Amino acid sequence: MKGKVSSEGMKSMDRNTGNCEDCLYFDVDEETDEEICTMELDEDEMERLVAGRYPTCPYFRFYDEYKLVQKQN
Repeated sequence: MKGKVSSEGMKSMDRNTGNCEDCLYFDVDEETDEEICTMELDEDEMERLVAGRYPTCPYFRFYDEYKLVQKQN
């Protein structure tokens, strides 16, 4: 199950996770134009994440576009 956390859910997580927009798992759903987390989460993990039970997001992985391009060259 992909963790579809809407923009409202992500706003509530921002205080715990830092900047979701810098995360590897951050995406924008083109159909609904919602900001979502694409991390594979089960229901319990999703509930804990949205409820703010983590001091920081345990799934956060910094997305460095430049590093990805360097590997392709």
